[in-house]
Amino acid sequence: MAGHSGSKRVIYAALAGNLAIALTKFAAAAFTGSSAMLSEGVHSLVDTGNGGLLLYGMRRAARPPDSRHPLGHGREIYFWSFIVALLVFALGAGVSFYEGVIHIMAPEPVVNAKVNYIVLGLSFLFEGSSWLVALKEFRQQKGKQGWLQAVQSSKDPSVYTVLFEDSAALLGLIVAFAGIFSAQLLEMPELDGVGSIGIAVILGATAVFLARESKGLLLGEPASPEVQKKVLTIAQEDPAVQRANGILSVHIGPEEIVAGLSIEFEDHLTAPEIEACVERLEARLKKEMPQISRLFVKPQKAGTWEQRRKAIAEASEQS
Repeated sequence: MAGHSGSKRVIYAALAGNLAIALTKFAAAAFTGSSAMLSEGVHSLVDTGNGGLLLYGMRRAARPPDSRHPLGHGREIYFWSFIVALLVFALGAGVSFYEGVIHIMAPEPVVNAKVNYIVLGLSFLFEGSSWLVALKEFRQQKGKQGWLQAVQSSKDPSVYTVLFEDSAALLGLIVAFAGIFSAQLLEMPELDGVGSIGIAVILGATAVFLARESKGLLLGEPASPEVQKKVLTIAQEDPAVQRANGILSVHIGPEEIVAGLSIEFEDHLTAPEIEACVERLEARLKKEMPQISRLFVKPQKAGTWEQRRKAIAEASEQS
């Protein structure tokens, strides 16, 4: 998975584009009186703020462990990603819906519509450039996985959040164009307000999806099956290990995993020899799998681990 340098590049690209676009849209909305254009300005302004929050979350998440947070601060990025989803819903979708209702109840004809079309065209160009940067980064992360599967399995919300926001922005621009054009063509200014409501629906759906994914990361998602398998393989190869029973893992950050290993050691080993084995495992994992930030080893018989695993599986089925 790509590091945070790639994620920051995506966010900086989105920030630059969204800020310029937001100012342009607000100017066009003030000049033409278009509800859809005003909603698009709010949308771009919210996206700009969201990019700043994601960068802030990444900086906070990079802080080292301390006495109050011994496992580190990696989940800060998940928290701020959830806040971003709430802002998209509350500010982006909420304001767009409000503006749409107001302009349907008290419609005003759009003046100088050509200005709106020019701004929408330029916005589509800039948003498309930002979207391509995010798409390229996400493609590198997803590998051979399907798009939806890659989002659901991703532990780095910064890239796919920007990708979904930019996708929603492009769809919003199309809806804004349709609303303004149809209002002018049919001489029904109410359709401009309908365009704003359409933008609100797009933003609301995007926010719900992003919030759902962020919630899963906040609650704690396990490492990928490939990572778990590699950890177990490394443990099993140690001569002091009779059997590596299983692993419990949780992501506390995109590249930070806390892992608990259940190991059945050779019966003849003394306590110092078991301690030496654990040190070897920690050293090898630190070298070959640096994303394993914390490792806890529990000496345990295979049968005990299997009972625990079944209990977890049964609880998952009942929920």
